[in-house]
Amino acid sequence: MHRRPFAGSAALILAAAITVSCSHLTGIAGLKKLEPAIPAAQVVRGAVEARISLLGELRPARMSSIMAPPIAGGVLQIIYIAKTGTRVKKGDVVVQFDPAEQEYNLEQSKSQLEEAEQQIIKLKADQAVRAAQDKVALLKAEYNLRRAELTIEGNDLLPQIQARKNLIDRDEAKRRLEQLRRDISSRAASDAADLAVQNVARAKALMGMQLAQQNIENMTWRATTDGIVVRGQNIEALMSAGSSSSGIRIYSGMDIPEFQEGDQAYPGRLIVQIQDTGELEIVSKVTEIDRGNLEPGQPVDIVLDSRPGKTFRGRIKSLASSAPSSTIDSLVTSLDALSTRSFDVVFEIENDADDLNLGGTAQVTIKGKNITDVLSIPRQALSQKEGKPAVYRKKGNGWEAQNVLVKYLTESRAIIDGLEEGSEVALVNPDLQKSRSAANSGPLTSILGGTDR
Repeated sequence: MHRRPFAGSAALILAAAITVSCSHLTGIAGLKKLEPAIPAAQVVRGAVEARISLLGELRPARMSSIMAPPIAGGVLQIIYIAKTGTRVKKGDVVVQFDPAEQEYNLEQSKSQLEEAEQQIIKLKADQAVRAAQDKVALLKAEYNLRRAELTIEGNDLLPQIQARKNLIDRDEAKRRLEQLRRDISSRAASDAADLAVQNVARAKALMGMQLAQQNIENMTWRATTDGIVVRGQNIEALMSAGSSSSGIRIYSGMDIPEFQEGDQAYPGRLIVQIQDTGELEIVSKVTEIDRGNLEPGQPVDIVLDSRPGKTFRGRIKSLASSAPSSTIDSLVTSLDALSTRSFDVVFEIENDADDLNLGGTAQVTIKGKNITDVLSIPRQALSQKEGKPAVYRKKGNGWEAQNVLVKYLTESRAIIDGLEEGSEVALVNPDLQKSRSAANSGPLTSILGGTDR
């Protein structure tokens, strides 16, 4: 009789404990919907340091190109080419092509030139002999005409028939002299034409010899400046390796072989580039929001990935005034797609004779003027709403999306317009945060195990 009240009390205590434990486990298991914690910040008014960080690529400011010389008659064979990465001095041999064909053309042109000169000598000698013969014939014809003219002066004393014969002889001598003069003039014109033909042949042979000599000199190319050699891509190697029926498809990022010794190249192909390391620059892109706050000559700090422990000095060399309408690059993604335009920017770098690796990545920091008395929020508070910049502003117990005007972006702050000072904004998207919280929740049986009883 005395144990029943104690047993009832113990049962009540156990039931209460089970209720509390189940309630706690229910909260842990997510059966009870808990509101996720949303980090937030306030809109503040004050000064913001205009600081822009960019990624760029180190490249030479000047490059000289060596092309396969424009020689008619087919492809050229490379017998020597400097390796990519080789440092050369001005005047060093960089590329040599096989000059055998041009040397053959040179010898052939020399032979043609000698033959043309011999033909000219022979032609002039023959013309001189004919000219002497024509001169004798002309003197003889003039003598015959003069003698005939003297003979007809005595016609008054001669019979009529003889006088008539003398007149005929005079006319015949005169006709022969005129014909001889015409023949001499015609032969002179013909000889001049023959000599002109031989002179043309001589000039052609001389021009061919000079062209072959120039082509032989063009078979060897030397560096026009100090720098680093970069071999060109041999696209013809892919075409020759592929099937003529299926063709070759070239795509971005494809591994195209470089020109090698023994390769053939068509005239006009880029064989080698020499990158001048005397003056270096960094190329990058800026968004259209940042573009309006930059100007040429502005100083920058540069840290190269190949020299992480050293900060180089530089300045803005040039800024593009327009952006291609189709340009969409990785900067857009990294800036949360706040802009679909990017502008090319080039920075000068003070080398200080350091051995820098061309093509390496560089981090460029641009320190602008401090902007005072502006409204700003943390940059991570910006989101996208229907393609426009927006924030999630605190309203009652929830959050409301509101579009804002982004005036300027720094590494950590966004200068905006459209919110009141002191407004509370979410640092994450509340809708996404709630979705993630719901996805991470599970049934009680996933923790307790077994089936619901």
